[in-house]
Amino acid sequence: MKLIAFLLPQFHRIPENDQWWGEGFTEWTNTKKAVPLYPGHLQPKEPFEQYYYDLTDRAARNWQAEVAKAFGIYGFCYYHYWFKGKPLLERPFNQVLTSGEPQFPFCLSWANESWTRKWDGGDNELLIRQEYGDEEDWELHFYELLKAFRDERYIRIDNKPVFIIYRPGKIPRCDEMLNLWNRLAVKNGLDGIFFVRTLGGFEIPSQNGFDASVEFEPHYTFAHGDTQRLWHYMDLGGKEHLVFDYDQAWLSILNRSHHRNGEKIFPGAYVNWDNTPRLGERGQSAIGASPRKFGWYLTKQIGRAKSLYQSDFLFINAWNEWAEGAFLEPDRRYQFRYLEEVKKALEQAGAFPAVDS
Repeated sequence: MKLIAFLLPQFHRIPENDQWWGEGFTEWTNTKKAVPLYPGHLQPKEPFEQYYYDLTDRAARNWQAEVAKAFGIYGFCYYHYWFKGKPLLERPFNQVLTSGEPQFPFCLSWANESWTRKWDGGDNELLIRQEYGDEEDWELHFYELLKAFRDERYIRIDNKPVFIIYRPGKIPRCDEMLNLWNRLAVKNGLDGIFFVRTLGGFEIPSQNGFDASVEFEPHYTFAHGDTQRLWHYMDLGGKEHLVFDYDQAWLSILNRSHHRNGEKIFPGAYVNWDNTPRLGERGQSAIGASPRKFGWYLTKQIGRAKSLYQSDFLFINAWNEWAEGAFLEPDRRYQFRYLEEVKKALEQAGAFPAVDS
């Protein structure tokens, strides 16, 4: 079983974020300013030993990979940002490519949403709009990715690099773009590209050109699961905050039929969810999460991945989404307990990866 954790690169400064959010902004800025909104609301989240890393630092990237590998994570799925020729947050991953470090498998997920002040990928209060262009723009994007696709560490299926697209339904002429990329891949010595679309918290249109889909949790369950008993509003003294039951979300995941017209599905898992560091009371937070529960549910989902999905891969949200409460990295409160539960779940399933000799 290969557990792949999504990895957010926004732990370094870029000029655009300095302009939009203030001098020195990184994802840690949101994390540090978080406050508890109700009794038992565990905020702010603080990294273990106050390790507020910068992902342009080679040592931080190597530390992430070493810790992940030690507890059984197979690889990282780095978020990739591309706005019709303009990359953002690209430096950490580009340094992974150019340095050859860490020696740890990876793939990419194109987070193809507009950036807004509301952190919702919508069309209001835009910071930068997601646009797609035409064949010339698609070709430029492909060649930006080619060095990554050729890297020996890149995760492949059927000898094709795995490339995830978060919102393919937003892309006009998407099937034409994927066809062009496949032709360019073959032209450049690859066997093609293994395209994966994301099943998330949005409408999922029928589209051609994808080899598989991946469940992005808990968003897929929020939008498409059995959520009758999931949500309720909490009174914050005149303001309402939306909370959901951690266990009910997980039980909805575990009770879901994996069939979607016979397509290949990679199952998902989530550590926790709390985006109030970004959105305050407008955010959503889970009630009832704990490392022990996560480990129990993850063990079940690994079993389902093998028996129902017949999948060698399971994608976890996330490695380091600190401002969304979805992180496996060690923190001050639980230290390494979530990662220890990952290792235990893999061991119970007989799926813990062999140690390199």
